[in-house]
Amino acid sequence: QVQLVESGGGLVQAGGSLRLSCAASGRTFSSYNMGWFRQAPGKGREFVAAISWRGGRTSYADSVKGRFAISRDNAKNMVYLRIDSLLPEDTAVYYCAGSTYNLWDRWSGSSPSRYNAWGQGTQVTVSS
Repeated sequence: QVQLVESGGGLVQAGGSLRLSCAASGRTFSSYNMGWFRQAPGKGREFVAAISWRGGRTSYADSVKGRFAISRDNAKNMVYLRIDSLLPEDTAVYYCAGSTYNLWDRWSGSSPSRYNAWGQGTQVTVSS
């Protein structure tokens, strides 16, 4: 199983950009579908984006389409989440997650229960 460590969060002004990174350890990383979730204070964990193990498929929550971009580099065991035009409502802890399940044939990648590896999270705070 992979271990995941997120980085890149911080305090940014609305309208700014961030790139979150997720470093994975383990030789099987390239076989994992990867996702990003976020959790705001007092709310449940929300799906943000997912990418297939080769990077050929991506999926986004409707609320972030056009502003978020997920990517991966299997040679470096890295997953990234680019966030543009940050909004105060993007404030949350962002989690990287890995899944060994088939998320794509019948899309199920928005459910946290379909992921079996999680990072510790990185805080993103957007000031207005």
